[in-house]
Amino acid sequence: MSLGKEGIANSCPRFVAEYSAEERCGIEASEIRERVLRLDSALESLRKPMKLVIFGLTVSSSWGNGHATLWRGLCKWLARQGHQVTFFERDVPYYAGHRDLVNPPGYGLKLYSGWQEIDKEAEQQVRESDAAIVTSYCPDAQRASDLVLDLPVLKVYYDLDTAVTLDKVRSEGRVEYVPNYGLGGFDLVLSYVGGKALQELQQLLGARKVVPLYGSVDPELHQPVPKADRYEADLSYLGTYAVDRQAMLAELFLKPARRLPKKKFLVGGAQYPADFPWNDNVWFVRHVAPQDHPEFYCSSRATLNVTRAAMASVGYCPSGRLFEAAACETPIVSDSWEGLAEFFEPGRELLAAESGEGVVEALSRSPEDLHRIGKAARERVLSAHTAQHRSRELIAYLEATA
Repeated sequence: MSLGKEGIANSCPRFVAEYSAEERCGIEASEIRERVLRLDSALESLRKPMKLVIFGLTVSSSWGNGHATLWRGLCKWLARQGHQVTFFERDVPYYAGHRDLVNPPGYGLKLYSGWQEIDKEAEQQVRESDAAIVTSYCPDAQRASDLVLDLPVLKVYYDLDTAVTLDKVRSEGRVEYVPNYGLGGFDLVLSYVGGKALQELQQLLGARKVVPLYGSVDPELHQPVPKADRYEADLSYLGTYAVDRQAMLAELFLKPARRLPKKKFLVGGAQYPADFPWNDNVWFVRHVAPQDHPEFYCSSRATLNVTRAAMASVGYCPSGRLFEAAACETPIVSDSWEGLAEFFEPGRELLAAESGEGVVEALSRSPEDLHRIGKAARERVLSAHTAQHRSRELIAYLEATA
C-alpha cells in the first residue's frame, strides 16, 4: 500500500480526534474530512489496489438490519475501483432464513458456522491484506479484534451503531461487540455518526483516531421508477421496528394518519409487534426487499424518515433510508436533529418536522412543490452521498492513516 511521493504523504491531514482541546481551535470533523478528500484527489493517479478483509454482522441478508445494504454498496464500488474485498459473516439461522444475497458481484463472501472453522483462513487473509476492519454487532468481534490487533496490518474498527454503542457503555459499562480492552489498539475508528460522538468514542472507549463514514446509497439500485399499486400511499415509512423510534413514529406518522382519515399511510418493515397501534387508514407490508425499495418510495406522495432516539440525541446521523428515498426523488419529511442541514437543506431538499402538525402541513403542499423538493434531494445525493463517494472516502482515510 503506497502513498506515492513523499511530499504528498507528508501532507496527510491529522484527524480531528488527535487534537487536544487547545490544539483543535475550532477545527471540525467536516473540515478534516474535506482535507482528506482533497488528498484523495491528489493520490488518484498514484493509487494502488488494496486488499481489505471485513469481519461484520451481515452482507447476505437485509432482513431487520441496516448493515447489509450499506456494505453491499461499499463493497461493490470498492471492487469496481480495483480493490479486493473479503467479507467474513457468521452464518446465523436468523439471517440464513432470510438470505437475499448469495454470490455478491466482485467481492468475496465467506460464511462460517463457528470461529474455529475459519480461524486459520482468517489469519492468512488478514496477513495478506492491507487493512482489516471489524464492525459493530459482529458476532465474533472479540476474536476478530484479537486476531487483527496481533498482526502487522492496518487495524480498523467501524461502528455502524455508534449512538447505541455509546448509550450502552454509559448505562452498562461495556458492549458485547466492542473488544474488552476498548478501541485504543486500532489505528483508525470509523463512526456511522458524527458530531460529539467522535469525541465520546475517544473518551469512553479509548479510540485514538476517529472520523465519520456516513451512510450512502447505490444510485444504480435506487432511482426513480414507475409507481406500483401495492405500495401506493400519501405518506410511507420504511424501517425495522425499534422501541426507541416508536414515540417519534407515533407523533409523525400515526397522529397525522388520525388527522387525515381519507389519506392512505403505508408502513414497510420487519419485527412489528402484534399490538402495534394500527389505524384504519394505515397499511402494512412485512419486509420490503432491497430491490423493491425504489417502487416503495416512488409510489407515495412523500415518505417519512424517523431516526432512532439514541442517534438523534448525538446528531449528525443520516440513515441509509434517508439517502435511498432521496435517490428515488421521493419528497422526504424527516424528524429534526443537529447536523441535518449538513446533508440536506431543510425547506429545499427535504421538509423537517418536529410534530404531527408539521407532517400534516407537508402533505398539504402542491404536487409541484413536493416534486421540486424530491428533485433537489436527488441532485444532492448524486453529488455527495453515493456508495461510490463513501468507498473513495474509506480508501482515502486508510491511506491517510497509513
